[in-house]
This record gives sequence, C-alpha cells and structure tokens, in this order.
Amino acid sequence: MTSSVSHVTFDAHDAFAQATWWAQVLGGTVGDGDFAGDPEAQVIGPSTPLLFINVPESKSVKNRAHLDLQPEDRTRDEEVERVIGLGATFFDDQRQPDGRGWVVLTDPEGNEFCILRSAAERAD
Repeated sequence: MTSSVSHVTFDAHDAFAQATWWAQVLGGTVGDGDFAGDPEAQVIGPSTPLLFINVPESKSVKNRAHLDLQPEDRTRDEEVERVIGLGATFFDDQRQPDGRGWVVLTDPEGNEFCILRSAAERAD
C-alpha cells in the first residue's frame, strides 16, 4: 500500500485571504464551504489542493518547503509579472544568462515560492 497527497497545508494569519489569493494565482477556486473569517480554507484547482489554516504565530524564518510553479501558457518572465500584479513580492532572482533558472517571490504573508521556466521554454 502507498499514500497519496490529499493537500498541501500552510499556516496563515488569514486562511481565507491566503486561499483567495492562491486561487487567483493557480486558476482554482476557494472551497464551497469556506468564507471570510474561517479558521481554514482550501484552494481547489487543477493540481494538488492547498489548505490554509489560521495560526497565531508569524512566519519568522525561510520556508522549509515551498511551491515551484511552472507556467503552462506563458513564459516564466510573463508569469512573474502576472503574479507580482496579483500582489506577490519579488524576493530573489536566480535566472541565468543562458535562460535557465527561476525567480523567487513571496505571497502576501511572506511565504516563498518559485516561478520556473515553462515546458516550452525548457524544450528550446
């Protein structure tokens, strides 16, 4: 027997706000029963669901795990600009002169995530 990932869980100060923001980024929706003020909220989308749970403590160090996003219908750099437009913050640039690499951004609560090159960019 094996296990599968039910969802990836993140601590948050405002679970619903985080779920709403990530639903925009990932093209998903917030769970049907989730609403503002909920202590937990889920993002349902085309990939593994994300679950956000309210906790009292603030983020204080680098994430031990993070999401790597690979755009499906645009370039890495176009996706970086789109997600910054949704409220992400630029954190670190790991792009290389040959086109490889990634960009590290943070979500509205300061959690790091990376934007990778698209499959089309990797094929070139």
